[in-house]
Amino acid sequence: MVVENHVPLQALNTFGIAARAHRLARIRSEEDVRALMRHPDWRPQEVFILGGGSNIVITGDLRQLVLKVEIPGRRLLREDERGWLVEAGAGERWHAFVDWTLTQGWPGLENLALIPGTVGAAPVQNIGAYGVELQDRFHSLDAIDLETGELLTLQHEHCAFGYRDSVFKHGRAGARAMGLKGRALITRVRFWLPRRWRPQLGYQDLERKVAETGITAPSPRQVFDWVCEIRRAKLPDPAVIGNAGSFFKNPSVTAEQCADIIGRDPKVVHYPMPDGTVKLAAGWLIDACGWKGKTVGHAGVYEKQALVLVNRGDAEHPCTGGEVMTLARLIQTSVYERFGIRLEPEPVVV
Repeated sequence: MVVENHVPLQALNTFGIAARAHRLARIRSEEDVRALMRHPDWRPQEVFILGGGSNIVITGDLRQLVLKVEIPGRRLLREDERGWLVEAGAGERWHAFVDWTLTQGWPGLENLALIPGTVGAAPVQNIGAYGVELQDRFHSLDAIDLETGELLTLQHEHCAFGYRDSVFKHGRAGARAMGLKGRALITRVRFWLPRRWRPQLGYQDLERKVAETGITAPSPRQVFDWVCEIRRAKLPDPAVIGNAGSFFKNPSVTAEQCADIIGRDPKVVHYPMPDGTVKLAAGWLIDACGWKGKTVGHAGVYEKQALVLVNRGDAEHPCTGGEVMTLARLIQTSVYERFGIRLEPEPVVV
């Protein structure tokens, strides 16, 4: 393992923001981490963990030691009459892993197709799409404690999953006393995929696919293909237009708040939740405020989906993290002034 100096990060974050890491180490095994920890200059509080770079906004050069997680591997650990226990290295690409599980005949992750990033980053964000969240299929994970070097195995109950949230997004001084932000480097993740599978088709876009095709009982691969088609039609490919995917979380409101908004804006997109709250489509709120297709500096709002902020810069004038956050704050202000709702960003800002 080699620690590189002054590494350009533009190709290592999907937004394509130009920045540099003063030092970067590529982590391809648990031993790579332990080797770093044996160095006398090791300072765990001065480390930044980087996966696929798909859910971050970099606002300047990173002076921390960047640990670029690239641990490979995927395998079936156990199979029985109830289902399959599958494991993947943290550096595996998430979409490729989902595709691989379906090819093996192990359904359950198809609604999460085409989400950018790595397997190791997926539990951090508790990724979700089209009625399925990672926590619904999660079994356990392995991680290394960057303070002690101890190998941790965390079960579902240890991860404090929430909506686009987990124990890995909070420090110990935050809301969770056992927060593991910046402390636990995830190395391997395991998923339980039950044999008793049924398609999750509760979202409008998937219901529309059923109506268009007449396929009322799609196979896991069919659902996968539909999700890919829907996402490609609505979301830009980061390889073509830099972006961090959905930039804001869909806010939840009370039924009374939703009724008030519907009274003023009957077309508001909303989804009743089991707990009695109502989830609003953040993209609709942003579009209603007139932001779709608008640009501030070299950061813009995608013309096909207002929930996505994009990089409008080029090689000579790249978009900066400051421009992205300026645009994000303007959008938040607009939505709050019109609807009284505060939008919360999904990406980690560093």
